[in-house]
Amino acid sequence: MLRRPLLLLLLAALVLSMSGCGSISKLWKKKDANEGQPVEALYDKAHEQMREERWASATETWQRLIAQYPYGPYTEQALMEMAYAEFKSGKHDDAVSTIDRFIRTYPTHKNIAYFYYLRGLSNATRNAIFLARVFSLQTSNRDLSTPMQAYNDFSIVVERYPNSRYAADAAQRMISLRNLFAKHELDTAVYYLRRGADVAAITRAKYLLETYPQSSSQDDAVAALIVGYEHIGNDALAADAKRVLQANDPDHPYFSGDWPDYPSTFRRLNPFSGEKSGAEHDED
Repeated sequence: MLRRPLLLLLLAALVLSMSGCGSISKLWKKKDANEGQPVEALYDKAHEQMREERWASATETWQRLIAQYPYGPYTEQALMEMAYAEFKSGKHDDAVSTIDRFIRTYPTHKNIAYFYYLRGLSNATRNAIFLARVFSLQTSNRDLSTPMQAYNDFSIVVERYPNSRYAADAAQRMISLRNLFAKHELDTAVYYLRRGADVAAITRAKYLLETYPQSSSQDDAVAALIVGYEHIGNDALAADAKRVLQANDPDHPYFSGDWPDYPSTFRRLNPFSGEKSGAEHDED
């Protein structure tokens, strides 16, 4: 007779203990202060965070606004502001994703040129900032897929929106990226020279001159042709390349025997010394 009441008491105690655990767990759960807030309150809060340059906090607030009110009148502006906040906080992958979403959703927006420009800025810097700053790595030696995307973004601004306020700066950034691509080809050519792959080095140098004429690496490319032709014994072509280099850059370090300046064995093996291209030399 006593077993049934005892069983009921045990069940009741178990239920109470489980509910108590649930209450305790809620104490440790971090509450989202933005959850359930009116759209106007979220909008004003995010703008205040932007003014204070609290980019990460602003991003979270914009995200909450968009999640809670995905089709409201504030969503369009929220996407614009969030993309900029993500860019400023260094979250370039997130910024590109937000920009792509905006372009798909509002392809004829009056500020569409700005978004292609901002995407170009994000693509030009993502995947490279940390490595370049911490390890002093040359950008020209890194994967150039995202800088190539940046170049395409800036070209869209220049070609489709030539009268926009971003066109002039986009054009200058295209020149800088073009020089970066040319430097990448030059570094590859000099690497081939160091490895004794002279024909491959000549091919790379020719490609640089044909694809990126008037780049900042063009004189070094001609010097690479000279060295490559000398190594394979083609004196006639080497002499032709020397005449071109003499006319364009008579003070080039090739003529003093200081080019290419290959990195030492210790430097090449030391992972903390940064990278040094054999094509590097001081320019006045």
